[in-house]
Amino acid sequence: MKYTYKTSGVCSRKIFIELEDNKIVNVQFEGGCDGNTKGLINMVKGLDANEVIGKLKGIKCGNKTTSCPDQLAIALEKAIKNKEI
Repeated sequence: MKYTYKTSGVCSRKIFIELEDNKIVNVQFEGGCDGNTKGLINMVKGLDANEVIGKLKGIKCGNKTTSCPDQLAIALEKAIKNKEI
């Protein structure tokens, strides 16, 4: 399943996610800090989406209320919920 999420409150604009059997097959960020998003992508590929949500949800960037990792967790939650509909 492929899912696109429009981010909020961070430098990246969108997150593109591909899930298969709740495993993360691919993630791409549109915008954001190139090195950080590439590192994040490499770390989550192949992992269970719920495990990643548990590790990344609530992470903040500086004085912002969210971060790219937090936005990825939110996007994964929405992708999983969308899959159930």
